[in-house]
Amino acid sequence: MAGHTAGEPLECYSIPIVLEKEQDIDQQGNPVLEPDGKQRYRCGFRIGGGIDQDPSQSPQGYPDKGVYVTFIHDNSPASRCGLQLHDKILQVNGKDFTVVTHKQAVESIRKKPVLKMLVYRKGVPQLPKSSNQMGAHTQFQAYNQHVPQQQYNAQQPQYHQQY
Repeated sequence: MAGHTAGEPLECYSIPIVLEKEQDIDQQGNPVLEPDGKQRYRCGFRIGGGIDQDPSQSPQGYPDKGVYVTFIHDNSPASRCGLQLHDKILQVNGKDFTVVTHKQAVESIRKKPVLKMLVYRKGVPQLPKSSNQMGAHTQFQAYNQHVPQQQYNAQQPQYHQQY
């Protein structure tokens, strides 16, 4: 998946993730409101990238103009739903994230209280061709059995957004 060009067909196994946001509260426990007076919700992750970004400026060394998870807060909706550092976001609520600007990605993530995402994760093993006949649930189970769970030291580069 190294060096995917935006807009080109992409063949990979995607991981479905459903993230339910939680109410954002301040240090006193009061709800945080948007400028329009609506309750603000938080996901607990930051992103970097987009088709308008230069991947050579990425502190993480991402190979392309995809949208990547650059930080995950502990005990957040993102950490609880299984999102992982360096996941490449392919789709959110049906919107193709392989051809979005950074700003478009931010707006799509902020829009809904539930994010139904498809992500690509480096290290997903290549399954045999015959696995195409397996159901998606079986493929996801096979993935979970083969990918080691790792802890990453997250650095906070300047160019990513927090939600």
